[in-house]
Amino acid sequence: MGTLLESYAAGHWFRADDEGEPLLDAATGEEVARISARGLDYSAMVGWAREVGGPAVRALTFHQRAKLLKTLALHLADHKPELYDLSTCTGATVKDTWVDVDGGIGTLFSYASKGVRELPNDTIAFDGGLEPLGKAGTFVGQHVYTSRPGVNVQINAFNFPVWGMLEKLAPAFLAGLPTIVKPASQTAYLTERTVRLIITSGILPPGALQLVSGSAGSLLDELGVHDSVAFTGSAHTAGVLRRHPNVLDNGVRLGVEADSLNCSVLGPDVRAEDPEFDLFVKGVVTEMTVKAGQKCTAIRRVIVPAPMAGPVSEAIAARLERITVGDPRDPEVRMGALASLGQREEVRKAVEALRSEAELVFGDPSRPVADRGAFLGPLLLRARPGARQPHDVEPFGPVSTVLTYETMDEAVTLAAQGKGSLVGSVVTHDPQVARHLVLGLAPWHGRILVLDRDDAKESTGHGSPLPTLVHGGPGRAGGGEELGGVRGVFAHLQRTAVQASPDLLTAITGRWTTGAARNHPPQHAFRSSLAELRIGDTISAGPRTVSLYDIEHFAEFTGDRFYAHTDAAAAAKNPLFGGIVAHGYLVVSLAAGLFVDPAPGPVLANFGVDGLRFLTPVKVGDAISVELTVKQITPRNSADYGEVRWDALVSNQNGEAVATYDVLTLVAKEREE
Repeated sequence: MGTLLESYAAGHWFRADDEGEPLLDAATGEEVARISARGLDYSAMVGWAREVGGPAVRALTFHQRAKLLKTLALHLADHKPELYDLSTCTGATVKDTWVDVDGGIGTLFSYASKGVRELPNDTIAFDGGLEPLGKAGTFVGQHVYTSRPGVNVQINAFNFPVWGMLEKLAPAFLAGLPTIVKPASQTAYLTERTVRLIITSGILPPGALQLVSGSAGSLLDELGVHDSVAFTGSAHTAGVLRRHPNVLDNGVRLGVEADSLNCSVLGPDVRAEDPEFDLFVKGVVTEMTVKAGQKCTAIRRVIVPAPMAGPVSEAIAARLERITVGDPRDPEVRMGALASLGQREEVRKAVEALRSEAELVFGDPSRPVADRGAFLGPLLLRARPGARQPHDVEPFGPVSTVLTYETMDEAVTLAAQGKGSLVGSVVTHDPQVARHLVLGLAPWHGRILVLDRDDAKESTGHGSPLPTLVHGGPGRAGGGEELGGVRGVFAHLQRTAVQASPDLLTAITGRWTTGAARNHPPQHAFRSSLAELRIGDTISAGPRTVSLYDIEHFAEFTGDRFYAHTDAAAAAKNPLFGGIVAHGYLVVSLAAGLFVDPAPGPVLANFGVDGLRFLTPVKVGDAISVELTVKQITPRNSADYGEVRWDALVSNQNGEAVATYDVLTLVAKEREE
């Protein structure tokens, strides 16, 4: 009898008080483990997450959380061999395992990088710019993101026991939420092993991660207004969750990734001799056979021009003929088993439904592949005109159906009959075909891959969700979104509009707000280290009169001889200027000359300018002044310097704003003596 999997609850490993249900090796049929959650205290788990995990995670800044994600990714990367070994029990080949294990670890790395590069080293983030709410500038508004005092529950499918957990954990943790993981039972032994590696490492704060091995029981009954559920699975189960009282009435947020009849469309421009034809066929076969077709992003519908149906079907069948199906431990095997015998029977039932309106082109669903294990060879069908089943029935396995179209609009209509998908692909080398199909498909898909000879070498493929792009889809696909870079983090945060005076908004957000008080320290701000700088510290400099010589010299030196700077007669006719004006970049350069302290010091480098706008033309004889104010200070945890964002305001002799922008500098944390 296999080992009984344990849950990790309220800081301890919990073992159920019964023998549990057996979990079988997908390829050999041997028992791998047993699973049960009988006796698990779900209320204690949620309480532990709220009272211990949440406060511990929220006490960290975005950058500190990101650093822990990177450390965790490195730790799991060191233990990949044991995860690989256990993954074969799920029916996964070596390449399948890379998608799951390496894909999950890669997602942690990606979010660790995103957290440092795109979020502040603080516990508050900004959505958009400042909103003036009064004429005098004493009443302003700012949308901000803050962490919710809640719990994120993830309920995952069986096909990605590692990636499915880590891709949900990363953005939730970065957003300050503790997570409770409930994996699908069939492959929960791999999730449990991964969670053990995480818990024993001690990298995450106590309460940040818990595990339910077995039934979710009354877990959802314990959730409330600030809690969320991220679900991946069947549309039927998603419907049950949507009808839960806490989702309907008590504010629990539910994100769903459900069934998806994804399609790949071959453009009408593609012929059998074109590179795109081979790319299309290879993409379909890959999506049919990776993870034995058990991917929510796999291609279920192959939509091709009617004249190409025969060549496409023959080419796919020829490739499938070369696919070796068997025990994933065999290095010669290209496709492993389905996750369970029950799953194989579900796929066979779906194929029978499809065959009521389609002909079998390749494969035999009744032919045994091996004496034991949940094996099923790849199956290709070709639908008859007007078939409905391919748009309604999802065979969650190595099965695809070829459908034909006469016009591009008909191709879009066929794709739309899937009622919403996670991903679609368009294979074409014709720009007009690409635009027509993508605009038609976009409302029905969360992601669209456009594939041709130019991007094929770097393409990650139709079925690969990426941490930087949204993963989700409308309608049948569930209507949810995951990943998408920091979008996935913001989805877990609370967005609030804060209305206040500039001074109080500065105090609340930790970022200087236009109109707030400025500090004028006795020493030049460029002589201050990161530790010495304060929000609101200001450099005031000027005036500097701009002469005709300045403008002419800049034009000659840079080669920018635009007529408004060099041709008095032509410039006089310009309705915006009415005469010679200074180059905008000359104004910015002169402003830098006013505020920069040239001697070596804590300021190490200028690494960019954000939001530059030229507001009032600078004419010959105008005198410009500049105020440079410390807007935001962001220490880098892994370096002896940090980032300082300065608000730059350049004005003329009349007090009119000439230019506004943010200057970005790197500043040493401590001043050298």
